[in-house]
Amino acid sequence: MNDPLSETSSSTQRPGVLARLRSSFLTGIVVILPVALTIWLLWSLLGWVDGFVLPLVPERFQPEQYIGINLRGVGIIFFLVFTILIGWIAKGLIGRSLIRYGENVVDRMPFVRSIYSGAKQIAETVFAQSERSFEEACLVQYPRKGIWAIGFVSTEARGEVAQRAETGSQLLSVFVPTTPNPTSGFLLFFPEEDVIKLDMSIEDAAKLVISAGLVYPNGVDPRKLPKA
Repeated sequence: MNDPLSETSSSTQRPGVLARLRSSFLTGIVVILPVALTIWLLWSLLGWVDGFVLPLVPERFQPEQYIGINLRGVGIIFFLVFTILIGWIAKGLIGRSLIRYGENVVDRMPFVRSIYSGAKQIAETVFAQSERSFEEACLVQYPRKGIWAIGFVSTEARGEVAQRAETGSQLLSVFVPTTPNPTSGFLLFFPEEDVIKLDMSIEDAAKLVISAGLVYPNGVDPRKLPKA
């Protein structure tokens, strides 16, 4: 004879239809959301570039005049071709002479000079092919002792900053990003001994910041690590 208690326990342990549907729905969301978000961001970026670049392109050069439809992403092609052309001209003797002449004119404009020199320095630092934008990921105590934040070591402090800082050791310039937008943050200067350099890559550290601590390097969940 069957035991009614065992039948009851087995029936309660088996998930119902609604529970299985809910589990499948959540799994589908996990699969679809990153793909949909990536496609949406790329589509929005293409539309933003097109809206900025295409109005500057003469109508006779726009593909819409010939094929009758608006192809999203054409603006990026025009931008790439234009940038490569400008770079090729700038490498030549005439291009360098024109750039020097233009910079001399800008140097005579007080407000414009400050904007141009700052933008030029940032562009040369970020897009320099011989140096990396950031060297290593690190841990620093910010905004006070006992509170740790992820940072990115950029360079060693130089010039007046390094000379006037009241510290006996080398200063490191550290960029501490904000969550979930790591492009904004704070530039801080720490003594070298107060900066703990991490083994994780810059990309892994950026993922950790963007996800607000939910995505750890190599998919390791800190809650599942063995306790000391």
